[in-house]
Amino acid sequence: MAAVESTNLGSIPASGDLSIWGLVMQADLVVQVVMIALVLSSIWCWAIIFDKVRYFRRLSRQAEEFEEAFWSGGSLEELYERVGNTPEHPLTALFVVAMREWTHTAKRGFNSRDGSAHFNLQGRIDRVMNVTLAREMESLERHMGFLATVGSTAPFVGLFGTVWGIMNSFQAIAITKNTSLAVVAPGIAEALLATALGLVAAIPAVVAYNKLSNDLDRYAGRLESFAGEFTALLSRQLSEEVK
Repeated sequence: MAAVESTNLGSIPASGDLSIWGLVMQADLVVQVVMIALVLSSIWCWAIIFDKVRYFRRLSRQAEEFEEAFWSGGSLEELYERVGNTPEHPLTALFVVAMREWTHTAKRGFNSRDGSAHFNLQGRIDRVMNVTLAREMESLERHMGFLATVGSTAPFVGLFGTVWGIMNSFQAIAITKNTSLAVVAPGIAEALLATALGLVAAIPAVVAYNKLSNDLDRYAGRLESFAGEFTALLSRQLSEEVK
């Protein structure tokens, strides 16, 4: 009896390569698909993170330069001509659409004395700036949903791979009728690797999403403040024109 047990134990396959690459290669097909999906998601998240951080820094620098030029006391018409019809960032886009409405009305002349021109122009400027603001924010928020999705779902995807790997381990125990660690170690190791990859993908995505969302909120506030101040400035100038 002892000889039979010794023979069975000797026929149990070795645990194999327990390195990360080895675990991936010897994992079940379903677990491999889960691992590959998590790795690709993590890579894409980091690409989005680096792009957004670099882009937001450039937007902040451009906004400071434009606001300095805007509040320098120079002519708005000259600034409008310099910016042109191809604004480089959202702040200049707001400025351009508002100035376009202003110059269009100015060419027709401010000949209304009952305040209707003032009211209509201000309403048009508010509408075009709101539409432009919404469009620019929609562009800035692009790919943010992917970060939120990965941050919320990656741990569960990794958990699915974990459950599948543990199921394989129990099946190995049932087939070999042996509870030796050498039998269950590969399945458990690949299961834990799937969990780890899920966390590796989710944690940076959640942290980056929160950071970038705060940056977006601050920038949106900056755009709204500029839109309000610029509208008030044009309103005061229009009131002087129609007097």
